[in-house]
Amino acid sequence: MGYELRVERPAPLGFAELATVLGQAGFEFRGSQEAGEVLARHGDEIHAVADWNGRLSGTPDSDWQVAQMARVSALLGARLVGEDGESYAIRDGLVEQLNGSAAYEFGKLGEILSAGPTLWSQ
Repeated sequence: MGYELRVERPAPLGFAELATVLGQAGFEFRGSQEAGEVLARHGDEIHAVADWNGRLSGTPDSDWQVAQMARVSALLGARLVGEDGESYAIRDGLVEQLNGSAAYEFGKLGEILSAGPTLWSQ
């Protein structure tokens, strides 16, 4: 099992809102209102980005998936939070991990999305 990131916000996230936002932003959804997957395309391939089961979370294995999850979080007006309390966000076109006053830059959003879901080395 990988490292889980979860989408958090003060107001509960309902499926109807999730579906509307995903559709407007070009994401896809496979499943039901109770459980499913958020999907994103890269080229001709489709890749899982996050899981839905009444809440939105995922275990990314690439910068691309982190960037996609950060996009979804921002579109929902939410925060993307890791197991250790750090957060992930898009700021000034950069995907960042924030932990207290420290920030780690994953890179430029456009470049990460263009590169696609290149897996981190195990």
